[in-house]
Amino acid sequence: MKLFVSVVFLIFFSLGFAQIQKDLSFTNESELKKVLKKFPSVTLAIAPVSADVKEIKDIPYHSLEDRKLRLDGYFNRSAGNKPAVILIHGGGWKSGDKEMMMPLAQSIASQGYHCFAVEYRLSGEAKYPAGIDDMLKAIRFLKSNAARFNIDADKIAVLGTSSGGQMAALIGTKYSELVSAVIDIDGILAFSHPQSQEGTLAAEWLGGTYQDKPEIWNDASPLYHVDRNSVPVLFINSQYERFQAGRTEMTEVLNRYSIYSRSEKIENSPHTFWIFNPWFEPTVKYVTQFLNKQFKP
Repeated sequence: MKLFVSVVFLIFFSLGFAQIQKDLSFTNESELKKVLKKFPSVTLAIAPVSADVKEIKDIPYHSLEDRKLRLDGYFNRSAGNKPAVILIHGGGWKSGDKEMMMPLAQSIASQGYHCFAVEYRLSGEAKYPAGIDDMLKAIRFLKSNAARFNIDADKIAVLGTSSGGQMAALIGTKYSELVSAVIDIDGILAFSHPQSQEGTLAAEWLGGTYQDKPEIWNDASPLYHVDRNSVPVLFINSQYERFQAGRTEMTEVLNRYSIYSRSEKIENSPHTFWIFNPWFEPTVKYVTQFLNKQFKP
């Protein structure tokens, strides 16, 4: 009996410890509380339920030693293979959750796409490049299961918000052979840059400050990988310059190689505009216009 009680205690202790360790500093609710101070009329965006979209949650895509990494699928029900959009949540590389991408994924999927919101390891669990490696595994998993999910494996876009935008842009430059397009929603493109204000959160993810790890800070910067092999990019930015760090220089390189890019600005908004009304619908409009141009000419 004592052994049974001890085992039960250890199980519950382990579960509780895991919960305590999860960083909950960035959630829809915490962000709403912060944003309401400056924008008192905002509401959380909720995508309308669509009969055209089927959801499958928590699909395992990779096994770690102690757990599985999962993704959520949002499938357009119409016949035929569809382009895929892979969504990467933000949260300063240390917080956030794939569930936060649900409204964007639902809305984009209703326009004729299959969307996948991906769980990846955050900085409290593993340092760079672990989170990027997880996203690459998710992309390869979806490509290898293209028939299962009715994906057009030659038409895959990666979309990220804030720190997820930086990750999406890095994948589209450093690992451009895996994707066909990038949508960077207010994610920086260079960690060490006159416009950038990255500090503690970046250092936590990158394993040290710029002074300690300059080569890693540069390696994680999409700007230092953009070249003739990079893919088309849509930038959607708030008015805050710090989240545009490196965009001008990256656009110049893309133009040099005649690679399509487009920049849209959401004026008078918080950094996390894509989470809230009235900015959610314009964000979805810009995203779907870009995707249609790339995948449905």
